[in-house]
Amino acid sequence: MSKIPDEAFRDTIGTIDKEGNRKYIYPKKPSGKFYDYRKWVSYFLLIILVANPFIKINGNQFMMFNVLERRFNIFSFPFWPQDFYLFVIFMIIGVVFVILFTVIFGRIFCGWICPQTIFLEMVFRRIEYWIEGDRGAQIRLEKQEWNTEKIRKKATKWFVFLVISFLIANVFLAYLIGSDELFRLIENGPFANTSTFISLLIFTSVFYFVFAWFREQVCIIACPYGRLQGVLLDKKSINVAYDFVRGEKEVGRAKFNKQEDRAASGKGDCIDCKQCVHVCPTGIDIRNGVQLECVNCTACIDECDTIMKSVGLPLGLIRYASEDEIETKAKFKFTARMKGYTAILAILIGVLFGLLFLRTEIETTIFRLPGQLYQHKGDNISNIYTFKIINKTSNDINDIHFKLVGIKGTLKVVGIQDLKVPKQGMSSGTMFLEINKFLLETDKTKVEIDVYEGNKKIETTYTNFLSPRSFD
Repeated sequence: MSKIPDEAFRDTIGTIDKEGNRKYIYPKKPSGKFYDYRKWVSYFLLIILVANPFIKINGNQFMMFNVLERRFNIFSFPFWPQDFYLFVIFMIIGVVFVILFTVIFGRIFCGWICPQTIFLEMVFRRIEYWIEGDRGAQIRLEKQEWNTEKIRKKATKWFVFLVISFLIANVFLAYLIGSDELFRLIENGPFANTSTFISLLIFTSVFYFVFAWFREQVCIIACPYGRLQGVLLDKKSINVAYDFVRGEKEVGRAKFNKQEDRAASGKGDCIDCKQCVHVCPTGIDIRNGVQLECVNCTACIDECDTIMKSVGLPLGLIRYASEDEIETKAKFKFTARMKGYTAILAILIGVLFGLLFLRTEIETTIFRLPGQLYQHKGDNISNIYTFKIINKTSNDINDIHFKLVGIKGTLKVVGIQDLKVPKQGMSSGTMFLEINKFLLETDKTKVEIDVYEGNKKIETTYTNFLSPRSFD
């Protein structure tokens, strides 16, 4: 017997009806062991998500993604455009980490960690249950005429959704421009910086649209991760899965009859109550097997266990399991593919830590001025340079000067009496370097320059010094 006799369901998605119109999902309010675990995990992650842009360590915002100024803070480490390669490695590590989790545990990231799922299921849907009631009450409310009760409930829900979307938009803006800048904008008022205020309203509209209307379609239609998992999963991956061997048996699923001996009848343990379908936030039937729409939220596990307990059948008809485990009772094995992804992840993390260890908080670059050749000044040869000093720390750097190392010469900064670099800022300028021609052995000499703050050396940099090929 085929475990899935009809796969026509794969031709459509649960949120679209036969005419191609949007079919709204009214999931039953979940409850159970896994849902309680998810609530604790979700609220913990929500606290982190909201607090991240407002936490500072050594003066640096814990997490910031300022795309406009190309400045990023990750775990309070500031990344400037010059550090973009580190940011790329960090993002690659995140992708490989998610891939590894998918290969081993399926789409568990979507159900337990993804901000879209957390906000939708643990914030907006819970508010919806509180205002409109459970699945049955919501369906009845949707079908009834627009009377006082319906207007009151719908208006209250939409207003609360709008307020929460506005608050989420502010947090999102804090990630983009920094919490200090956000507080400054709030203090100055919305009309002091209309462009930022308009951006805030756009973010609010997007979040409201997603969580009030688009909802689970983000996971089904918009998110590429659902398509990615189809490539990554195999029979050894652990998913939220229906035990079709036990659920169908010889005869197949059937309604529960407490007067019969179900084991002797050959009927499966699935009593076809469809509660696993009603509680699913994406509207699928988990009994059809692994599907794109499943986000591994475990709501069907809790609901099925409740039903199994009420009819006196063993729990775990729907559970975390691999297809191999269900079909052949095979134990979980760490496959070669899993080992490969783990090795790649370990190498990338090692490279990242190595580069972070070598990374300097003060970065100085000195380049010869483009289009300028050397100049003769008596017995000396002079080159003109531009310099740029980036301060990635949370402290101002004052009294900066340069010293030539390994060769005698003169360094002179043009037009700046007291060179300083503000915290999280940059300073630039022009300087001349003169070296006696008899000390130069080639037409291009690599010179070492130390950068000092007072008497403290803060960085060493290198540049090239040009001179004639020979001297008369």
